[in-house]
Amino acid sequence: MSQQSAEPALTGVRNFRDVGGVPTADGRRLRHGVLYRSGHLAHATDEDAAFLRGLGLHTVFDFRNAADQALEGPDVELPGVRNVNIPLTDPADGAEFWKMVRDGELDQLRMILSDGQGAARMIASYRSMIKGRTAEHSRILHSLADDSVPALMHCAAGKDRAGLSVAVTLLALGVGQEAIEADYLESNSPHRRYKVHRSGKSRAGMSPEVLELLSPLFDARATYLAAALATIEETWGGVEPYLTDGLGLEAGTRRRLRDRMLEDA
Repeated sequence: MSQQSAEPALTGVRNFRDVGGVPTADGRRLRHGVLYRSGHLAHATDEDAAFLRGLGLHTVFDFRNAADQALEGPDVELPGVRNVNIPLTDPADGAEFWKMVRDGELDQLRMILSDGQGAARMIASYRSMIKGRTAEHSRILHSLADDSVPALMHCAAGKDRAGLSVAVTLLALGVGQEAIEADYLESNSPHRRYKVHRSGKSRAGMSPEVLELLSPLFDARATYLAAALATIEETWGGVEPYLTDGLGLEAGTRRRLRDRMLEDA
């Protein structure tokens, strides 16, 4: 199924797309219909759920933590589809910060987000997920290699935790960093972007300055992904040792992963 035909069918799920078609460095491509990515499925309409059921999914990977799920709700149930929750951030991680994002007054938002603080926070988060979530990323790749495709990966907005997990998967499939970045940045398309919600408690509301201060948190920025890739280089010395030593991905597992997910050579 192509990206173009898939996207218009969804109204209650943001940032949905088929990652198929992404090229590998050796000239192969990711098959269509084996890896999808999106924002959360908690607000899926009946029509959305019917569309998702029609994809023939084996597994939905939900990277939200318990706080996210309490805020947004559980994913819509898809009969016959395995839902695997692998939190990639802790519920307590930044809970006060995100409360400030939703409720804070302008002076408070300036204090925590101005002068590059918002972007710096995102960069630190990406670095932390690469260094601290190797067990989780290893589990995802081994699961894909064994039986879990077609798969849908999502978090809340579908751009950070899901974006990194898709990027790690593409690295394991032999996709070059330029193509990984191009897929990652698709989350900035106007029809994909996460809808920023602010509570009615703040007098600042959604003023232009508030939106400007919040933008680093809700953008997919090349600098964020670059920080994750730089962390791989700094910590493991390159993609190959990251995959083998960091994620425990043996050659046989890698071959199974590629056989399942890539078009025939």
